[in-house]
Amino acid sequence: MTNTLFQIALTRIPKVGPVTAKNLISYCGSPEAVFRQRKAALLKIPGVGEEIASRVLHARKIFSEAEQILTQCSRQQVGIRFYLDAGFPRRLHHIPDSPLVLYVKGSPDLNHPRILAVVGTRSPTATGREMAEKLISDLSKYDVLIVSGLAYGIDIAAHQYCLRSGVPTIGILGSGLGRIYPYAHRHVAAKMIEENGGLVTEFEYAAGPDRENFPMRNRLIAGLSDGVIIVESATKGGSMITANMANDYNKDVFAVPGRPVDPKSRGCNALIRENRAHLAEDGTDIARLLRWKEPDEMKAIQRKIFVELDEEEKLIAEMVKAHKEPEIDFLLHLSKMQMSKLATVLLSLEFKGVIKSLPGKKYRYLHQ
Repeated sequence: MTNTLFQIALTRIPKVGPVTAKNLISYCGSPEAVFRQRKAALLKIPGVGEEIASRVLHARKIFSEAEQILTQCSRQQVGIRFYLDAGFPRRLHHIPDSPLVLYVKGSPDLNHPRILAVVGTRSPTATGREMAEKLISDLSKYDVLIVSGLAYGIDIAAHQYCLRSGVPTIGILGSGLGRIYPYAHRHVAAKMIEENGGLVTEFEYAAGPDRENFPMRNRLIAGLSDGVIIVESATKGGSMITANMANDYNKDVFAVPGRPVDPKSRGCNALIRENRAHLAEDGTDIARLLRWKEPDEMKAIQRKIFVELDEEEKLIAEMVKAHKEPEIDFLLHLSKMQMSKLATVLLSLEFKGVIKSLPGKKYRYLHQ
């Protein structure tokens, strides 16, 4: 059996969500090892009781279902991203209940340096649509990727504008890739796959748009993004759920203000009034708060920084830039430096604002 089959099989075990599945993998070492464990060993894992252990041990039906899903994905050219894969969205690693597996259609860059979500009401005003387009237009010069939910209203307006203007865009589905919802947007979805983005879901290919799927879809929209922009929203609904989730994940939330008497602006106004969102009147507001710089400005900063670095600092900076958040042991192996020397260079680069140290002795390049 392939590793992917075991990965999918884990998602099929009843009452085993992403948190428990990751816990199982952490204790056992791999998805395959989970299914090789004895019952006594499984019962020692926190969160795994008699019922879950029994389901893992009697997984014949689960593997049959997983094989069908894998075959279907192969036929339909659907990519599968496991949460430990390099192509899995790094931003989701900080979210405990992020999916174990994502199904992807097209070639979206899920680790694009700058990702923003644009969501809002399903029945926007003409002004709301224009505002969504203006914000995306303003932000396009910052090399941004736009995420939304392919829903009626602001979501689909954002995707359509991205397609017209060449901005990469990803649709996050509350259904499987074989059940595009809403069906009326299947042609837009096809263009997204072909031209400058794609579709992403955590639901298997044939899964329908069940009601309970959409809060899960909203958490992905929030989790994948650096920030969430709300354009027209009532005080309740999917956009407000996404905003609340983004706040829980320590993401920046932006809301377009509206007239107090307009029901479609009350949610946005409430977010701003309660300090749960930044006021956003144009894309410059958003870029400034995120401390984004325009490409030409970034290149000028990079040139200046690299002039100020010595040869060893330039070498390590390029390594950190080329490899996504490398660990210090990896840099040690690649650079052939002594540990004491490498530590000195890394500290110098941190002081100069070129890199940032992360938990787990990893490093991030700050000027890409």
